[in-house]
Amino acid sequence: MKLNYRRIATILCTLFLVMVFMFPARAQFVRGADIGWLDQMEVTGYKFYSDNGVQQNCLQILKDHGINTFRLRVWVNPSNHKINGHCSRNEVVKMALRAQEIGMRVMIDFHYSDSWADPGKQNKPAAWEGHSFPGLLTDVYDHTYEILDTLKQSGVIPAWVQIGNEITWGMLWPDGSTDNWPRLAQLLNMGYDAAKAVDPSIKVIVHIDQGHDNYRCRTFYDNAEAQGVRYDIIGLSYYPYWQGSDYRVTINMLGNNLKNMAARYGKEVMVVEVGGDFALAQNTYDMLVAVMVKVQAVPDKMGLGVIYWEPEGEKSWSGYQLSCWGAGGKPTIALDAFLWHDTGIDPLQKPREAVIYPNPCQGSLHIKFNIPEYPCDIRIFNLEGRMVNKLQINGPSCSPVKLDLMPGIYLVKIDDGTRTVIEKLVLNR
Repeated sequence: MKLNYRRIATILCTLFLVMVFMFPARAQFVRGADIGWLDQMEVTGYKFYSDNGVQQNCLQILKDHGINTFRLRVWVNPSNHKINGHCSRNEVVKMALRAQEIGMRVMIDFHYSDSWADPGKQNKPAAWEGHSFPGLLTDVYDHTYEILDTLKQSGVIPAWVQIGNEITWGMLWPDGSTDNWPRLAQLLNMGYDAAKAVDPSIKVIVHIDQGHDNYRCRTFYDNAEAQGVRYDIIGLSYYPYWQGSDYRVTINMLGNNLKNMAARYGKEVMVVEVGGDFALAQNTYDMLVAVMVKVQAVPDKMGLGVIYWEPEGEKSWSGYQLSCWGAGGKPTIALDAFLWHDTGIDPLQKPREAVIYPNPCQGSLHIKFNIPEYPCDIRIFNLEGRMVNKLQINGPSCSPVKLDLMPGIYLVKIDDGTRTVIEKLVLNR
């Protein structure tokens, strides 16, 4: 029988395309960092160091800890104050380009202010003071369009855009207060329309605080729905620290609320701000893992991800208590929480009884496992979840293990059949 190879190739290509369009790839879970301070930290001379004490680009350090998304705030006419200013259009474009160069997705957070906007303050930009309400509608549209179009012309199309920051009680007070929902809805829709006019693929987020409080969230989003607010994603903040309680008090409330929001409004949900005390790094680690588990548990893959607010904003520079950075310029163990997600390893497992040394290592290491059951299976994974090495030990320690691997961060999973522990390994050359 004579085979028609061209016809066979055509059929295979057609089947491939059908498979691609019928079964699209699952969107990558968002493991993000808001890095609004980073540019000024670098300008003022702050030095960042990797886990093994080597001075390094902060963006690379974050990426090496599992971060795949950067969030950038933008202010209208900010001051030059190192903490409460900057984040202008040009600075945001510069940071967005750097983010894209390192393979990150980008979220833009519009505050519609010259400085911080949050539930306690939603101050108009000075240049917009005295404008009529129709003038404010134009301001919101033009500012949103200008920033996003500039980004697009520079080669960056953000994956997500927030129209307002923690607008639980509205924005651009008093005109856009929740005391006047019809006006707030018009302002939000102007931002939505501007984002979609730049690129329809941009997903628009409406963001409020206290994501564990179901009544607070239902009150806001019920009003938004009644007023015809257009948006794609519900964005929530979650800060147990600011509520004066441990995360274990409210974590189930957060999980239940995320599920309720997705079901009630038919919207995807994302925790766009989270943070914990840098001085309680293990507790913050535990909190981050728990939050990611709750977001991932939202049915139908409608939980999109988690973004840490300013993990790099070390306290000696920023005065901020909730970073993931220590005084020596290195990340704390809290940031490691982002390593355990999407690696094929149960994210609730943490290093407890395994000792890997030296760590960092330079091509060989020892493993000591302080449990009575042997043999133990050892598997080493890269950050994409692919197993790159496998071995077995038959006692409390083993001979040096040679690692023919590229430099980087790996996860070592050790299993005796009854329990599992995981350790992070830094491999140098």
